[in-house]
Amino acid sequence: MRPPISESWRRSRDAGVDAAVAAAPLVFDRDALADARGAHPLERHLPMLEGLLRRVADETEHLMVITDGAGHVLWMQGPPAARRDAEAIGLAEGFRWSEDAVGTNGIGTALASGRPEYVYASEHLAQVLHRWSCAGAPITHPDSGRVIGCVDVSATARALHPATVALVAAAARLAESRLENEMRQRDERLRERLLPYLRGLRDAGVLVTATGRILAAPAGPYPENWRGRRVGVPEPGRALTLPDGRTAVAEPLGEAFLLRPQVTRGRPGARPPSRGRSPAGDAAARFPAGEGPLLTLSFLGEDRPYAHLDGRPVQPALRHAEILAALALHPRGLTGDGLALCLYGEDGSPASVRPEIHRLRQQLGGIVRARPYRLGCAVEADFLTVRRMLDEGDVTGAVRLYTGELLPRSDAPAIRAERDELAVRVRRLALDRGGADALWTYAQTEPGRADLEVLERLRAVLPPGDPRLAAVASRRERLLDGEA
Repeated sequence: MRPPISESWRRSRDAGVDAAVAAAPLVFDRDALADARGAHPLERHLPMLEGLLRRVADETEHLMVITDGAGHVLWMQGPPAARRDAEAIGLAEGFRWSEDAVGTNGIGTALASGRPEYVYASEHLAQVLHRWSCAGAPITHPDSGRVIGCVDVSATARALHPATVALVAAAARLAESRLENEMRQRDERLRERLLPYLRGLRDAGVLVTATGRILAAPAGPYPENWRGRRVGVPEPGRALTLPDGRTAVAEPLGEAFLLRPQVTRGRPGARPPSRGRSPAGDAAARFPAGEGPLLTLSFLGEDRPYAHLDGRPVQPALRHAEILAALALHPRGLTGDGLALCLYGEDGSPASVRPEIHRLRQQLGGIVRARPYRLGCAVEADFLTVRRMLDEGDVTGAVRLYTGELLPRSDAPAIRAERDELAVRVRRLALDRGGADALWTYAQTEPGRADLEVLERLRAVLPPGDPRLAAVASRRERLLDGEA
């Protein structure tokens, strides 16, 4: 037995797979299958994969199969006679072909090993598969580094040529190159938007993605070859280790993070602390002429909203957070009457706004402008980023960043309106187009924990044996008991 096959048999036996298994298990019904397809990053590239492999499948009685990273069949193409034979063993949309479900096979073994695999006839652990042969190649997403799917060609043992493994490997590499092109385009948009405001931080900032890939490391203090390298997955305020061994703290910038190396007091060459200057004044002084500081707002799901002004933590009071959110939502500015309407409704007046603006300026300095009231700096806000992702249809990104409602303790009319709109749009997108992972992420937010419809959908889309099913069932029962 070839080593890859013997290793697969060992994994399959350890998983408790019986050689007498009759067919792959069905895990997705029609609705759950549609959700899984719509949420999968390969959906956009399905025409390319079908165009590459369909002719082989149609002319040679082969089947083309595309799965997700767990081995669930999402798409399949092939002539009717081959599809009928395949249905008898569960080789169809919605069935699971991981090693722990049916043992050694071209799909599950490729996913387990992380490389293209060919499994011929009796090399299958399950006896029912001995008249079949299959060649599969995993597809790895370049951003996360995770295996997200498998492309497979299957046929009866006498029909499949071993060279088919080269064909599926080429198809997988082509899909990965398409995904990489998309990733590079997103990276470039992030760099274009953020780097102009970070040029003054040449000795203190490394821009990374939410998955920990380095997008930009200014020349001078960092080697140029840092771009594309990985650090740990960043979380707000969490310390990470840079490639040179220094420790840095993650500061959220919407879709990205800025890693600021921690400076040890008294270290030779360290910048002395500023005296007698406001945070905004110090920030502005460290940027080239014509550029301003960067204000980042983290207002989603926070009982105590927080912000960073050029990396310096700011803890605004609720009323001041409402003002910052309103001005961020109106980048062209608001009159005194307009801001009062946002904060107090019809009962507000400019006179009630002025003292709050004065206090906010004492905290943030000159970035709060007047006539009209506006923010005179670059702004990255988590709620604005979620809104942009919703407009682009990026369900995974929007749900990941939506950690909760916008300023949940606020009663300001403009904030309530934006909070309600964001909540409805995120929930609807997660239900309509989110797969299991996106729905699970949404279910961890404050509104998602008590959402019975979300839990019911999770019960439908999570495959049997998924450890998250127990938590979903427990939470669902508590909600139903409460309603009773």
